[in-house]
Amino acid sequence: MTTTTVDPSAPVTEPPLPAAYAWRWRILAIVLVAEVMDLLDSTVTNVAGPSVRDDLGGGASLLQWLASGYTLAFGVLLVVGGRLGDRWGRRRLFLLGAGGFAVASLLCALAPAPELLVAARIAQGAFGALLIPQGFGILKSVFPPAETGKAFAAFGPILGLSAVGGPILAGALIHLDLFGTGWRLIFLMNVPLGLAAVLGGLRYIPKDAPNPGVRIDVLAAALLAVASTLVILPLIQGPEADWPAWTFGCLGAGLTAFAGFILRERRSAHSLIEATLLRNRAYTSGMLFGLVFFAGTAGFMLITSLFVQLHLDFGPLAAGLTLAPIAVGIVVASIAGFRLIPRLGRNLLLIGAGVNVSGLIALAAVVTHYGSDTTGVNLIAPLFVAGLGMGAVFAPLFDVILAGVADHELGSASGSLSAMQQLAGALGVAGITTLFLQLAENHSASTAMAVGALAVAGLGLLAAGLVFLLPRHARPHES
Repeated sequence: MTTTTVDPSAPVTEPPLPAAYAWRWRILAIVLVAEVMDLLDSTVTNVAGPSVRDDLGGGASLLQWLASGYTLAFGVLLVVGGRLGDRWGRRRLFLLGAGGFAVASLLCALAPAPELLVAARIAQGAFGALLIPQGFGILKSVFPPAETGKAFAAFGPILGLSAVGGPILAGALIHLDLFGTGWRLIFLMNVPLGLAAVLGGLRYIPKDAPNPGVRIDVLAAALLAVASTLVILPLIQGPEADWPAWTFGCLGAGLTAFAGFILRERRSAHSLIEATLLRNRAYTSGMLFGLVFFAGTAGFMLITSLFVQLHLDFGPLAAGLTLAPIAVGIVVASIAGFRLIPRLGRNLLLIGAGVNVSGLIALAAVVTHYGSDTTGVNLIAPLFVAGLGMGAVFAPLFDVILAGVADHELGSASGSLSAMQQLAGALGVAGITTLFLQLAENHSASTAMAVGALAVAGLGLLAAGLVFLLPRHARPHES
């Protein structure tokens, strides 16, 4: 028998990391490219809408469908997107989502008619819902626990810059009109990004095996899709059709389908949302808070862009710059909010909602006072304050809502929250924009903007009241 003598003075050599770990930072860059692609496409049409309508034609509903079509498909399929990754493999769904997103973006850029553009936007949202949920799971599989915090910390600044730059970039590209592409370039820029995500994913993201044991409740997913569509469709098309009987029938059927979805979720052995979450008052209250607040903010962003472009005659670039104070306020408050979450907990949501409402009321006063003489300079202060309020809510929201959720429920809970955010956006765009367009047609644009801002402020006050149903403190982060 032989023995091995260990020299204590010899340097200790660590075993090499697996290949996936060696490429982890490249994988992070690939996932961030996908996130930026999605974020840009969820914001650029707020600025591009009037230019698209001038080129392709279409009624006021086109302006709403450009945003709602994307967020509706994204929100509905996001609920099942994560489960599909668990079932068929996250790498496979990531590649499918990135490639499909690039193709759908190309179809958007080539669309010769409004209906085809909306259809391509819906396809974008659908592929985005397959793409985005896979990113976090992929990163958790390739980063060791000690570096996970560093990896996720990169999301805030990158996505914050995208939120600030998205409307400005869209306005600049339309203004430059490179090679006569006009608004189409805002979609064409996704094609190289999508191809880069696909090629990078093929090269660096490790393969993962499908899990046949994962089951997806197709009926529940179908009920959610039908319910969402039946509610949003009449809100957008109703005003142009002068609210015929079918619009109210759709609304009633949509609400019934939502009730059926909840009932199915409570009874299904393979529910899309963990059954225990539906019995968790803190979580359901948080979902309701998010639904109200995100609906208001999404509608507000679109009507502000429409107000300055259609009624103040701002060009796309000026419109993008006008929206910049909102995005800057969001980024500033989000950065500060992450430091304040441990100390303030849910009170930070209350403060944020209050600041947001103050900015909206100030905006209503400004446009009422100046009317058609409103300038971009007049709007800077109230828009910045409204953005500060949004950022103060966005920073702690998920942590506060998830504070009362068990560890094994986190995946379902966070995925459902993200889906709710998208569906709320679609509802807000449909409802708030319909109110704005109706008032602008029958009264004045300034009245429409003031009433729209006050309606969003009312939703903010409702959300503030719901804060008291949430857990007092945020969910602690892993070190």
